[in-house]
Amino acid sequence: MKLDHEDLNRLIEKISTSDIQEFSLEGEDFKLEIKRNLFDQNQVTNNLVSNNSFDSQTIANRKSIKDNVSIANESESPQIAPPGRSDLTEITSPMVGTFYRASAPGEDPFVEVGNNIKVGQTICILEAMKLMNEIESEFNAEIVEILVENGTPVEFGQVLMRVKQS
Repeated sequence: MKLDHEDLNRLIEKISTSDIQEFSLEGEDFKLEIKRNLFDQNQVTNNLVSNNSFDSQTIANRKSIKDNVSIANESESPQIAPPGRSDLTEITSPMVGTFYRASAPGEDPFVEVGNNIKVGQTICILEAMKLMNEIESEFNAEIVEILVENGTPVEFGQVLMRVKQS
């Protein structure tokens, strides 16, 4: 399979305007991987085309692709938590989804900074594929930081809150 610069640009344009989160295509002399909404956007663009047997035209095309492709808007990028204190425990997202602090718009949040939580207490909801998943505390603790805004997309493993275990 041969893929020229124009075909590649059309393919990337189609994918960037679709709901596709991951795409992979391999040919005789190339491998194309596109992943959207990841923590490290630079890593994704550096891996768009990967193979050590490039001619000078392919290398020029590779640079052009990396310079011209926007895989995810900055506003869509997940928030990366700043480093925390060593005495705090991080509660991370068990899945990709949308973070909600309350059970419905206008309702009180499940937890606020300073609240004490107990094992099994609901601390937030993650919506994934139209399913509302209640996230429960795995320990007794005090909420010290809530790092994600209500209604924000989150990634698997992203830090949602920091707590001090009791």
